[in-house]
Amino acid sequence: MSSLRDILLPNAIVARARWQGRKQALAELSGLMARSLGLDARAVHEAVQERERLGSTGVGEGVAIPHARIESLTRPVGGFARLLEPADFEAIDERPADLIFMLLAPTDAGAEHLRALARAARVFRQERIRAALRDAQTNEAVLAILSPDTISTDAA
Repeated sequence: MSSLRDILLPNAIVARARWQGRKQALAELSGLMARSLGLDARAVHEAVQERERLGSTGVGEGVAIPHARIESLTRPVGGFARLLEPADFEAIDERPADLIFMLLAPTDAGAEHLRALARAARVFRQERIRAALRDAQTNEAVLAILSPDTISTDAA
């Protein structure tokens, strides 16, 4: 996987989500991802919720990276939403999250899953990327921001 854009599902990007709270954000984003993959939305949401119960996926700086393993997947895939009203993802810095990157990976993709999570964390650690995503008004703009040529090489 060379970039987050490679795993982002174009139909699972919401540049300006009007969802209220973590619960709705997780339900809506997992539903979008499930539909674009032809999977059962309830099963995907339950897997994400189950992982969320194990511990916070808020990574700080207004970013959350909820994730889950899904049996029928063959590769890691991602979805993205910017919440117009940040939600509490219990981040260590106690800042609510408005940038949500959801990662779904095959159940047997241990190392691949961890590499994708690490890549997402490195990308979202960059202030420039976070600021650009917060300014993005369209899904196309989000895709452009997360393409390899806009992400610092030291973040790769």
